[in-house]
Amino acid sequence: MEVFYYMVFGVLAAVVAALELSKSNKDRINTSSAFNSFKNNYLIVYSLMMAGDWLQGPYVYYLYSTYGYGKGEIGQLFIAGFGSSMLFGTIVGSLADKQGRKRACVTYCITYILSCITKHSPQYKVLMLGRVLGGIATSLLFSAFESWLVAEHNKRGFDQQWLSLTFSKAIFLGNGLVAIVSGLFGNVLVDTLSLGPVAPFDAASCFLAIGMAIILSTWTENFGDPSENKDLLTQFRGAAVAIASDEKIALLGAIQSLFEGSMYTFVFLWTPALSPNDEEIPHGFIFATFMLSSMLGSSLASRLMARASLRVEGYMQIVFAVSAASLILPILTTFVVSPTKEKGGGISFAGSIQLLGFCTFESCVGIFWPSIMKMRSQYIPEEARSTIMNFFRIPLNIFVCVVLYNVDAFPITVMFGMCSIFLMVACILQRRLMVIAEKPKAGEWQMKERDTESEPLNI
Repeated sequence: MEVFYYMVFGVLAAVVAALELSKSNKDRINTSSAFNSFKNNYLIVYSLMMAGDWLQGPYVYYLYSTYGYGKGEIGQLFIAGFGSSMLFGTIVGSLADKQGRKRACVTYCITYILSCITKHSPQYKVLMLGRVLGGIATSLLFSAFESWLVAEHNKRGFDQQWLSLTFSKAIFLGNGLVAIVSGLFGNVLVDTLSLGPVAPFDAASCFLAIGMAIILSTWTENFGDPSENKDLLTQFRGAAVAIASDEKIALLGAIQSLFEGSMYTFVFLWTPALSPNDEEIPHGFIFATFMLSSMLGSSLASRLMARASLRVEGYMQIVFAVSAASLILPILTTFVVSPTKEKGGGISFAGSIQLLGFCTFESCVGIFWPSIMKMRSQYIPEEARSTIMNFFRIPLNIFVCVVLYNVDAFPITVMFGMCSIFLMVACILQRRLMVIAEKPKAGEWQMKERDTESEPLNI
């Protein structure tokens, strides 16, 4: 493997280590022992849940190809997963608010374990069922756990700022360290031990089962809307009204969809971008480098959110602008660097530049996750949190399905350009969200006016 990859990985690892070791008191949040126990319990569960998800990711496409399915059939399976998340996500989110978030988290474990079991069958219908179950599980993963955490945090009376600490640590561990270890562990199972491409899915089932046992034994139940007479349609209507009536919620949903849509598109595009002429690139090592970049971002986010004077809405504008610039690099390199026609070989100079840009984008992803979680905890009403969060995923899943269906219809530079434009729009909407969030409410204006009128004039 080329020295360049080791250099990038080594520099990122050194920066992450330096950031973590150099944290001063102003970069840390003073918390209680009760909160630390609560936080650590959640982080263990969240890390196990993410391990179950990360173990599967690198081997889904490979497993389907070993069963003899072509690119078109595999694409349909992926579309089924995102389509399932879009169709059933809002329903399971509403059920989580009504029936209980702990129960929804247990349902996630069971559903994902069943999805893993289907991978043992080469039958297309069984694999399709597995993708549908996986789509439902993904909706629960990105809504039920966060909803349970926010509700339980508030119920126990912990400081609101402490939420940012849990969010940043969860992303640092679950989307960074656990992702790297899971990728290496999966590689050992498949390549070193030669257990076959199904082995990571079996390992994922074990981690999910362990996490489910911890949830059942240590978590308490919490709900969204406690009303017993609200059916699903009423919950949907209430969530839609909340989004339509509060511009901050609508903006937050649009920002999330634009960024995550670009992020999931990037997942499909980075491999052909770095190896346009079938260059030999170490996919697993590059994936680990991306996850290390994400850890760098989450480490920066924890420092930023530890400062009460620094608003999330402010610095996220810069993050979106930087991410837009990083994804436009594949377009710029086509004009600046002369393309090569040689097949195979190592990564090209243009590919090296793009890799650095992609690492920058992944660092922005690491900042995005805890920051968007913090904003969701501030703006989304508790009674319909899971429902609204899954409403946000509807346009995202539609966008990803369209991209997957037309992935061969457009040049890769057009796709990156589209993502860059979406991220700049997200930057503009973030600016609008900050302006609205800074405006005092009508009641506050009236109170200020009354206070002004009652104050004596000092002459």
